[in-house]
Parts: sequence; structure tokens; C-alpha cells
Amino acid sequence: MKVIIKTLANVLLIFLINISYAKSENIIKLGLLVPITGEHSYIGKSVIQSVRMGINKINNKNIIIFPRDTKSNPEETFRVVEELYNDGIRIFIGPIFKTNTENLNKFQDATFLSLTNKTLDNPSNVISTGINAKSQFEAIKKYLEMNGLSETLVLIPKKEYKEEIEDAIIKSKTKTKKIFYYDAEPTKLTKQIEKVTRYGIRKRNLEDEIKRVEESDDPNKERKVERLKKKDTLGRIGFDSIVIADFDESLKSVATSLLYTDVSPKNVSFISLNQWFDETLFREKSSQPISFPSINFKKYNDFKDEYNEIYNQDPSQISILSYDLVGLVYYLLIQNDFEVDKKLFSKKNKFKGISGTFEIKNNQINHILNFYSVEENNFKEIF
Repeated sequence: MKVIIKTLANVLLIFLINISYAKSENIIKLGLLVPITGEHSYIGKSVIQSVRMGINKINNKNIIIFPRDTKSNPEETFRVVEELYNDGIRIFIGPIFKTNTENLNKFQDATFLSLTNKTLDNPSNVISTGINAKSQFEAIKKYLEMNGLSETLVLIPKKEYKEEIEDAIIKSKTKTKKIFYYDAEPTKLTKQIEKVTRYGIRKRNLEDEIKRVEESDDPNKERKVERLKKKDTLGRIGFDSIVIADFDESLKSVATSLLYTDVSPKNVSFISLNQWFDETLFREKSSQPISFPSINFKKYNDFKDEYNEIYNQDPSQISILSYDLVGLVYYLLIQNDFEVDKKLFSKKNKFKGISGTFEIKNNQINHILNFYSVEENNFKEIF
């Protein structure tokens, strides 16, 4: 009987110790602001599932997420944030879209890790965690310097993100020879590219040279004229590299216009922004190689495979970032003794996630990116 009582006492003691330990453990509450309904619900669902993957990988039951539907609407975003804020939550993953960050500066002691890549004019407590333009141009600058390219033309479409590109060029200290703004309207595009590449001048140069040789006394003039007639233009365009700050079909249209003006990757390096490994670029043979900065391709594919295995569907592009943000927050909280305060994202720090390395400083996040080239139906890693 004494043995039984003693055993029960030991069990009770262990139980009380475990309860005491559990109470002393740090509960991490994360608000998750995503569109669960509406046209962007696919992205929201993918982000939620990726965050859950991240929590499972950490294997800490004290990380609790509180998903809320922003409905991709600023007013609804504010309403659900206020609800979670009043429940004591001070760290939020989201919103996804910059427009939904309006008025969040009311919650000054809260931090919002927005998945947007827009960095300009954000509220002071909103940190852009997307693959921003500055991170991309820092990688582009590295590529240009590696290859001794110093005469760079940057083509920027007249779109809403052009100020982000301008700011990134300045902050990354990327040297450019010329910045040219173009209207992406197809009926206007080619004429604009003809202008910036001096196509008319180079075409006249060729015509004048053919005429000069034909009228000369050169005994080899027929062979020379024949060789000249195989060309489309004559003379340098004045650039050794071109950065096309565009995406999807608009990017392809610009590349096609460059080819039309006798500018190709054979004589000028074609560079674009992060294309998220768009395999439709494989079909654009004449525009290859074209290079771009991005996250780690292998780890991106590994993440997609794991996500697909769990949920039987492909993740949205930004889901890998939301997965990493769980680890980033956990890492920073450990370093800050689980204190949620303004120092959390202000101190200089680095975090290596599966998408790459995050640089944290002064409430800003930059990404150290890899660089890839589209060649022969492959994404070839450059660095």
C-alpha cells in the first residue's frame, strides 16, 4: 500500500511539475491576415497551409495562429486586426496586398509582416517581406560587376511600380548608362524600342556603307556587299546590357521588339526581374539567354513537392515566403527572450530560410538572392 501511495505521489509531483513548466513556456500568437473568400482566396488558403507547414516543421505546440479573412479589403482588414489586437496579438503575418495596409499605423506597438514586395510609403509598423526591387537590383548589380558590364540600359514600363524600380536603382547603387520609360501598349512599344536602340540610325549606317562599297573601286566589293546585306543594321547600340523591368507577356513583347531592332542576347546581355521560374520563357528561344534574380530554385522546388504531397495541389508563389516567416519570427523571438517589442525587427540580423537569406535591419527586410539564366529549357544557376 505504501508503495502504491508513494508511486501516486511521484506521478502527481511529475504532473504538477509539467503543468508548472507548461505555464512557464512562451505562447507565441500570430495573427494571419489573408483573403479567405473572394477572388484571391486561393492565395490566402495557400498561405495558411504553408504557415501550418512551417509550424509543424518547428514542432512547437506553443505557436498558435489566428487566421482572419481580409476579403482583400482595407476596411475589413482594419476590422479583423482590431479584433485580434484587442485579444493581445502584436505580430501579424500579412496582409498580402499593399492596399490593405492602409491605416494599420494606428496599431503602433504591433508589427505587420506584409507579403507585398512594395516598400515605398508603407506605415512605419508594416514590413515588406516580398522579393522587393532593391533586393533584386543588388543581385543584378553583382551580376553586372561579375561580367564587367558597365553600359547598362534599364527599360522601365510606365506602370504603378516604376517608383519602386527607381528607388531600388538608387539604393542598390546600380550603375546605369541610361534609364528609358516605355508605354507597354503593343501598338506603341516597337517604335519606342527603335528610338532607344538607335535602330533608324544603325539601319541608315548599313545602307550608307553598302552604297559606299558598291561605288568604290575595291576589287572585293561584291563579296563585301553580299556580306553586308546579310546584316540588319550597322554600328553599336551603345549598351552592353539591358535590364527589362517587366513580366509575363509584356516582358516577351519587349524582348521581341529588341530582336526586331537587331538587338539580341548574342551581342547584349538580357536581364529581367524575378520571374518565379516561369517555364513559358523556355519557348522564347531567340531571347535566350535571359538572366534574372530569384530565390533558391532547388529549395523552391523541394517546398513545392512537399506542399503538393501534403495538400495534393501546387502552392501560390508567395507561399514559400509565409512558410519562412514563421521560422523568422520564432528565431527572432528566441534571440529576444520571447519579448515582443520594437527591438525585434530593428536590430541587425540574418535568418536563413528555405527561400534564401533574410537580412533584417531597421524594420526592413531584404533578400540575398540567387541569379539564374534561361538556357536550353533549363534555369541555369549563375550564383
